[in-house]
Amino acid sequence: MNSSAGRFNRSVVRASDDLVARLNAQAVTTVYEAAGQKGALDSAIRAIVPGMRLCGRALTVRCQPADNLTLHAAIAIAQPGDVLVADVADFVEAGHWGEITTVAAQVRGVVGLVINGGVRDVAPIQQRGFAVFARAISMKATVKAVPGTINQPIMCGGVLVQPGDLVLADDDGVVVVEYDHAEAVIQAAIEREEREAEVMRRLEAGELTLDVLGFRKALDHHGLHV
Repeated sequence: MNSSAGRFNRSVVRASDDLVARLNAQAVTTVYEAAGQKGALDSAIRAIVPGMRLCGRALTVRCQPADNLTLHAAIAIAQPGDVLVADVADFVEAGHWGEITTVAAQVRGVVGLVINGGVRDVAPIQQRGFAVFARAISMKATVKAVPGTINQPIMCGGVLVQPGDLVLADDDGVVVVEYDHAEAVIQAAIEREEREAEVMRRLEAGELTLDVLGFRKALDHHGLHV
């Protein structure tokens, strides 16, 4: 392939700001359950500092391990509200992202990074309020040599991520919601939240989870009674 046309795709469907905002109003765990327990990335990919959170549109990036050239290119293509989702083949012995890339991305409105490899410069990234979810932290350097792909389907954390999918992440992990299913998942999440509010009301009134959630039947099945 002798041009960037195939590797670097700029034509991607983009969810509305309203859709992103409604997803962002939900908890990661609620969205995961509402999506039929689909879309959860490997639990090893987590916030590099507790308390980080992001929600946005996936801009997918595939890099060679220990080579972040394509992440720099992705920053140039990124639009406000994007989340960079990067596949570096699970390579953790390099810091594919750091303070320099954070600053460049942040001024373009990128809301965060999800990567199945290593990153570095944790303290400056935290100070700048940029959300990063990674498999590892590594101080080791990268090269800038081999171009990968941008806005092509990738695998990250065991999940197929398509460009334009929605990404939500907090201290419980990262979940990806397929663009085509986002509206239905958000509605299901809202309904689940309403049901859980009633559960909480009953628990706070002193009822047991065994009764409120119907788990007592499972104990009864085994001849156990409490």
